[in-house]
Amino acid sequence: MASAPQPLRPQSAAGDSDIRLLFVTRIARLFAYGLLSVVLALYLAALGLTTPQIGALLTLTLIGDTVISLWLTVVADRVGRRRMLLVGAGLMLFAGVLFAFSHRFVVLLVAATLGVISPSGNEIGPFLSIEQAALSEAVPFARRTRVFAWYNLVGSFATAVGALAGGCIAQLLQGAGHPALESYRVLVEAYAGFGVLLAVLFARLSLRVEPATASLKALDSGVRVRLGLHRSRGIVARLAALFALDAFGGGFVIQSLVAYWFHMRFGTEPALLGAIFFGANLLAGASALLAARVAARIGLINTMVYTHLPSNVLLMLVPLMPNQYLAIAMLLLRFSISQMDVPTRQSYVMAVVSPDERSAAAGVTGVARSVGASASPGLAGLFLGTAGLASVPFFLSGALKIVYDLLLYRSFRATRPSEEKR
Repeated sequence: MASAPQPLRPQSAAGDSDIRLLFVTRIARLFAYGLLSVVLALYLAALGLTTPQIGALLTLTLIGDTVISLWLTVVADRVGRRRMLLVGAGLMLFAGVLFAFSHRFVVLLVAATLGVISPSGNEIGPFLSIEQAALSEAVPFARRTRVFAWYNLVGSFATAVGALAGGCIAQLLQGAGHPALESYRVLVEAYAGFGVLLAVLFARLSLRVEPATASLKALDSGVRVRLGLHRSRGIVARLAALFALDAFGGGFVIQSLVAYWFHMRFGTEPALLGAIFFGANLLAGASALLAARVAARIGLINTMVYTHLPSNVLLMLVPLMPNQYLAIAMLLLRFSISQMDVPTRQSYVMAVVSPDERSAAAGVTGVARSVGASASPGLAGLFLGTAGLASVPFFLSGALKIVYDLLLYRSFRATRPSEEKR
């Protein structure tokens, strides 16, 4: 099966400048997400919101950001990627300002639902999908996976540094005599300021990040478009379904639940848990860089499947270990290869769709992953709370992910990106 045609654009100084700008926006945004994530719930409590209100607010934040993300990404290739990135920055500023200067629950609810704000510190909103599409325009085919690997790595470190900075700043301000509420508000105001910074940076992107004019003219010939997709609707639908399955499996072993399992099973102390996941995330980031080299040798789909399968087996072995240290070792070994499918997955989606569908394809598959991941943590909690079933989430997660790997390989091993045919 042939992949989408890829119009060749020569690399230019403008392309290099766009790549640098998109890396800077990624770092700034993830730093801001991390900065706010550590104090957001504390800030809302200091405003006087009840625990149920805080929970409802955070839930609507995630739902609203998912809807906004889908809406902006499916029109980005037609309306303009830079324009939609500017809209996203405006929604980030909108949410930050309302959160900083209002204590009314209804106003905060509107800000959480319509604005862009990340309660977890993870990527949210339209930025990731549109930036991936823009990078694919600016980066030569041969460099795309390697650039995506670095793009993911710098984002992970930016989130970690932002979270550390947020906690330290709040603590320093309180130590200097400022009330807790005001110390948190400073960080919310800073978050709004990052929305302004992002708008300034996005405005400096060149036309090179937009789809090729020839691709857009093809749409004007009467091609039917749904969710920003036309020729690639079928392949994106199949990828979205598979990615949702993978994310559903991953939702059984999100970081907080694994930490809770270690505490229940072995009595692991919080300090050691922090060290475990700090090391795990470093290994995951390093594995993303290695993925680009492996993919250059064996291809994107093979890299995704061949590295993901053993990582899922290692995940299922974690609860079978007889002591804490062997379980930690197995978990860290799993993290050392578990994220090699992330930049390769992103690169593959960009490679097999038409250039004018890239933002929409990334948005649709990203939303599918978000929906899939949201369904399983509640089920995992039921298992963790039942004697004798606490380890079931590891086995379910590993099994579901193995099914995903096998289905992905069966469905797409013949759909090779154009650069792999050279």
